Amino acid sequence: MRIGLLGTGPWARMVHAPALSGHDKAEFVGVWGRRAQAAVELAERHGVRAYDDVDTLFAEVDAVAVALPPEVQAPLAARAARAGCHLLLDKPLAATVAQGRAVVDAVRDAGVASVVFLTLRFQPETEAWLAEQAGRDDWFTARADWLGAVFTTDSPFAASPWRREKGGLWDVGPHALSVLLPVLGDVRRVTAAAHGPGDTTHVVLEHVGGASSTLTLSLTAPPGAAGVTVELRGAAGVAELPESSEGALAAFGRAVDALIGAARTGSPHACDAGFGLRLTEILAAAHALLPDRTG
Repeated sequence: MRIGLLGTGPWARMVHAPALSGHDKAEFVGVWGRRAQAAVELAERHGVRAYDDVDTLFAEVDAVAVALPPEVQAPLAARAARAGCHLLLDKPLAATVAQGRAVVDAVRDAGVASVVFLTLRFQPETEAWLAEQAGRDDWFTARADWLGAVFTTDSPFAASPWRREKGGLWDVGPHALSVLLPVLGDVRRVTAAAHGPGDTTHVVLEHVGGASSTLTLSLTAPPGAAGVTVELRGAAGVAELPESSEGALAAFGRAVDALIGAARTGSPHACDAGFGLRLTEILAAAHALLPDRTG
């Protein structure tokens, strides 16, 4: 599969480009970015072409991997799908439900494959744990604490305008939802959402299976408080999400494998654009419940 990369920021440089360059089943063709010089520099680093016209890139590849802010990703993803490109997308899928739905419609109409890269869902330990827990139907409640220190350290993502605007709800919220929904079922209702310190958001969910869950999401946690905890509680006791032995680079390589498999078989992946849209709908519902901090 010939794959092009859209985006030149830290995530593209740290994960997407190296993983594509080293993948044994994909041919990394080239890079397009909103900053032409950054695209040239990233392309030269990996010995591929820098494209100044995105439609030319679409015409010369089978798929695109996207490392762009959600409000930029969504319209370009729909455009790529209409050009016949399979899509390896980042989270969140879009900045609005309408944008996300447009991507799903374009994917369906073009008959292309799609995968949304939710890091933990492409790590073996997480997938094995999710399969085990999903086999039980006695879950009572769950909590997911996703506390990042992006804005309290020298993180390369601290300068990201969309993270500044959207905060932890939209940045790490998709990760939390991606591991809760396969076990507890879809969200029937977002029952509450409240602000915490900094960009921290607290969300309470009611799931179709009858269980409830709480999310604490932040990018402004003190470094010593940062970390991820997912805990399920039910009749048989407590189950905690295990740590993974692998990082984002290996996980992204598996996401590429997943896209290749979905394109070859025509069978949708569990983390396809439709799943990404559902996460966007839940995030938007939670966002709408947050009180106005300016009042």
